[in-house]
Amino acid sequence: MFCYRSITAEPARPGAVRRSRFGPWLAVGVVCFGAFMGQLDASIVTLTFRPMQREFTAPLAAVQWVSLAYLLMLVAMVTPTGRLADAVGRKLIYTYGFVIFTVGSAACGLAPSLGILVACRLVQAVGAAMLQSNSVALVTTSVPAARMRLALSVQAAAQAIGLGLGPTLGGLLTETLGWRAVYWVNVPVGCLAVVAGRYLLPRTKHRAQPGSFDWPGALLLAGASTALLVALSVVSGLPVPGWTAAVLAAVSVAASLAFGVRQRSARFPLIPAALFRSRRLALGLAGAFCGYLVLFGPLVLVPQLLAGHASELRTGLILSALPAGFGAAALTAEAVFPKRATNRVRGCVGAAACAAALVMLMFVAKSTGNIAGLLALAGVGLGVFVPANNAVIMRSGTASSAAVLGGLVNMARGVGTTFGIALVTLSLHVLGPSSRGAVLAFGLLAAAAVGALLIASRPLPSGPAGADSGGAEGARMDHSGAFG
Repeated sequence: MFCYRSITAEPARPGAVRRSRFGPWLAVGVVCFGAFMGQLDASIVTLTFRPMQREFTAPLAAVQWVSLAYLLMLVAMVTPTGRLADAVGRKLIYTYGFVIFTVGSAACGLAPSLGILVACRLVQAVGAAMLQSNSVALVTTSVPAARMRLALSVQAAAQAIGLGLGPTLGGLLTETLGWRAVYWVNVPVGCLAVVAGRYLLPRTKHRAQPGSFDWPGALLLAGASTALLVALSVVSGLPVPGWTAAVLAAVSVAASLAFGVRQRSARFPLIPAALFRSRRLALGLAGAFCGYLVLFGPLVLVPQLLAGHASELRTGLILSALPAGFGAAALTAEAVFPKRATNRVRGCVGAAACAAALVMLMFVAKSTGNIAGLLALAGVGLGVFVPANNAVIMRSGTASSAAVLGGLVNMARGVGTTFGIALVTLSLHVLGPSSRGAVLAFGLLAAAAVGALLIASRPLPSGPAGADSGGAEGARMDHSGAFG
């Protein structure tokens, strides 16, 4: 009984930490560990694709599942782990999230085959979901209300640093120690974070009753996404019979239709009926999908394009320009844009800059200097577009639906990221990692950016008051949404 209580109860912080005026910021620092690790892991793994292709003698269509499996599990688990944390304690779930993420990372570094590596990535994603679903709640409950905006900005900065550092660190580790070091780097950071979380995070003061969760709806959504992505992998060169692509596509369509029916009939749907019928929300989520598709597509494309032309370290440095531009713009756009600029204006400017950069990238195939500069411009455009679009999503419903809307943003981000990886892989398979393949891939990404531009410039349907009022308030509502 003692052992059970010791592992299921949230331990109190030491008295010195509770009484310290730095106590709230120590808790924010622990959350920043998770924010940093999550975004670092999201952007670092694509640099290992080429070495894994060589070691496992596998096509890119198979290796990409090291990222796709992680992202799919993350999307599927974020909402249920968030609800579980509200019921049993956010500190408990967050700390065990570090444990699972760290164990999963160590297992990935030891994986003897590609299949086992993908399985270990699924374990790692469960831990990441436990971290991601609790981060904003832990920040907002740890600091005084007057310091909440600053605390969320600090968290966003940690995410930006992880996202920007990922490609460079991945290239350095891969070139010097091998691709397995990319996973081992999480282990010491994770161990430190587990100890810090135990002693620095506050206990959960108010717990919610565990509400019902729409597991059938979640399974249908996960099944639809997985079937479609596997179908894309089959036509991208996965070594399985070609007819399976048609079967999987049909399964995806059927699961999508069943998901729609389920959401209209379920007592506790993943997407409440009122939101399900919202044109504003649907367009905002489509914009989020396009934005994250464009953000992560180049992280797969550029290493394949520069194979034989640049080392892993140089490739990582070039890739870092994209998330660095994204993070810088997301954190400074508030000061640069006039306060009267609406979210629509910001979204249009950002998406237009991103689309222009990607179109120019179609004509500078293997000029590394030009690639870095244009990736930075694309990142700046996305850093302006994504927070403005997320603010429109968060203002498309009432305050009581904020948690659901935040979950939908996470879902759109995860699905957009997975399709960015899958579509780039498909284009490279069709024409190969040559200039023609790069033009097709950059063309697909530019088309998605243009789609985001059209969504941002649309006339907004009527909705809650102030749904697209001054960008300042809207952007602050989901400041951390720029990164997750």
